[in-house]
Amino acid sequence: MKMLILYVEKSDCEDFRADMSDIRDQVLRDKGKYDVESLWLDLKHQILNGIKKHLPSKRMIHVNSNCGSVKQRQSDLLVSMDVNGDLGDNPNEAEVTSETNEEQEAKTPLIYKVSDGTPIHLTLFFALQQALLSLSTSLAVSLLVAQVVCAEHQEEFKSKLLSSTLFMNGVTTLLMVLFGARLPLYQGASPEYVVPLLAFAAIEKDRCNDTKTVYNFETNTTQSIAVDMDGLILEQVQMLQGSLIVAGVIHFLVGATGLVGFLLRFIGPVTIVPTVLLLGIFITKSVAKFAQVDWGVAVLTCSVALILSLYLGKFSMPIPVWTRKKSCHVIRYPFHQVFAILIAIIVGWLFSTILTETGYYDNATNVTSKAYYARTDVRRYVIDRASWFYFPYPGQFGPIRFNVSLFIGFLIATMISIMDSIGDYYACAAICRVPPPPSHAVNRGIAVEGFCSIFSGAIGCGHATTTYGGNIGAIGLTKVASRHVFVCVGLIYIVFGVIGKVSAVFITIPYPVLGGVLIIMFGAFNGVVLSNLQSVDLSSTRNLTIIGTGLLVGLVVPHWIETYPNAINTGNKQADGILSLLLGNPNLIGSVLSCFLDNTIPGSREERGIAAWHNPEVDPNCHSKKYLEGREVYQLNLPKRLLKMKINKYLPFMPDPEKKVRERQLSFEKDTRKSPFQTF
Repeated sequence: MKMLILYVEKSDCEDFRADMSDIRDQVLRDKGKYDVESLWLDLKHQILNGIKKHLPSKRMIHVNSNCGSVKQRQSDLLVSMDVNGDLGDNPNEAEVTSETNEEQEAKTPLIYKVSDGTPIHLTLFFALQQALLSLSTSLAVSLLVAQVVCAEHQEEFKSKLLSSTLFMNGVTTLLMVLFGARLPLYQGASPEYVVPLLAFAAIEKDRCNDTKTVYNFETNTTQSIAVDMDGLILEQVQMLQGSLIVAGVIHFLVGATGLVGFLLRFIGPVTIVPTVLLLGIFITKSVAKFAQVDWGVAVLTCSVALILSLYLGKFSMPIPVWTRKKSCHVIRYPFHQVFAILIAIIVGWLFSTILTETGYYDNATNVTSKAYYARTDVRRYVIDRASWFYFPYPGQFGPIRFNVSLFIGFLIATMISIMDSIGDYYACAAICRVPPPPSHAVNRGIAVEGFCSIFSGAIGCGHATTTYGGNIGAIGLTKVASRHVFVCVGLIYIVFGVIGKVSAVFITIPYPVLGGVLIIMFGAFNGVVLSNLQSVDLSSTRNLTIIGTGLLVGLVVPHWIETYPNAINTGNKQADGILSLLLGNPNLIGSVLSCFLDNTIPGSREERGIAAWHNPEVDPNCHSKKYLEGREVYQLNLPKRLLKMKINKYLPFMPDPEKKVRERQLSFEKDTRKSPFQTF
């Protein structure tokens, strides 16, 4: 059997050489138990611990190797291994070199790994940064839900709805990090669930009228009567609640029963891209509704975000800091890029305030005026009336109702959300330099999302939660992947949701500012969706035809239903409503057609991009990814007695107790680092 043996002849102390000898003996003992890949990960980490223990801080070891029995590793955090030729019984001598801390830091892919603890003050800073990064998306989704349920002008209701959304974001993030996929993932309001709502609103155009016409048989005349808008809003929300709860149950069962793998056999990038891209295209009407209040402010807000995030993206801002070691000094950090959306909101908000105070909007004093929601002084009462503390709870908007049409729309959104989340899990693992998530971690993550969808429906959010890719990208920028940071993110969002004044402040953001933010956010969203095509053969006429046809039909059919609402006439009014809502949902039309064509038209798995999705760790160039930690990061923090139960072998969301996981800790060196979150 090929195996790896390491001799270190040069060192700064005898203890280090002795420890290296212990490592060699351990590898020899374990050679029959584990494959070369597991030995590689364990050996690399043991050398690292030995270096930390015995060698000076400004020295490090390089152990260099070729792509033989072990796949080639390039320069890693501290150690990379290189043995010329075959790995036989005569190992080569390791080369010890010197390197400064600055050079070492420049090569470090992450400052804090997934399992690392972070100091309390830094934890709060990193968590606040991640929390603020996606706050605007949750705000936008919440406002779109309010628009659909006829609460566009009900500021206090929108404040309660946003509080519920922020609260659920925090709860779902906590559960995902602690018990779900166990990766640093942020869970926020899912835009996928807005599309069926917008389709419903496009068909039922008269549902939000504050008056309705009735016929008086006694006088043989018609008359208009006022509608109880509060009752109408609650009725709409209650229908969303029941439909979302049932869809959440199915979402949970998909993860708990391991059906994700079955779905992935038939659904690939050629199906997902047209489906999700239709979401970004269909939502343009709502974006225009916010931006048209004042296109000047909307364009300004969008331009600021573009300039900071893209034009100035390659520059780092000099920031003065103070540390105990270096005292006062200047560091460079892409602050303007990381917080581009938030800075754009502040700039747009300030500009709207200037226009309001200088009398530019003086004519917009009525709620029916076009520029009314561009003013910054007409909704201050929302902050005054909002309570300091608001606790969202199940049934806060009344008894639960059910709507078949909305349920089917939510079910399609659920399937899309599941596929999107799986892609985000793999992306997060790649950025965090850990192995791709095993099946039990993926199943747990999907199950947690489903459970929280049930909870979201119960408290009346009107949408589920999903993984946010933007926060995953922020991990790559900040080089902070610690789970402790995202536990703190969840707690921050819970606080945001409970303190009613916070939600009230966000509700008063001028509409054109939101419109400008939505332009850049959903524009980037569409681009991210298209990036899923990188694993697809785009030179294939088959793939291009399926994608193009799915997009076109997904736009044409809903447009036909919206233009001719009475075109479907089966003789049953309820059946007509259900069919109209289903055909008016672009995600449903695009996904069904794309999936059907992709699975019936001949094509290889490689051509369709499914092979790359199922094996994301495969690198055709014989270079495997550099992992800083092993698969133990996905293990649940449960007593070993529970983890070793034989029944776990049959539970898709639990690790198989018969499969061994290599521990990354040296037997002769205990981890003495303390963390305020040690219990996690």
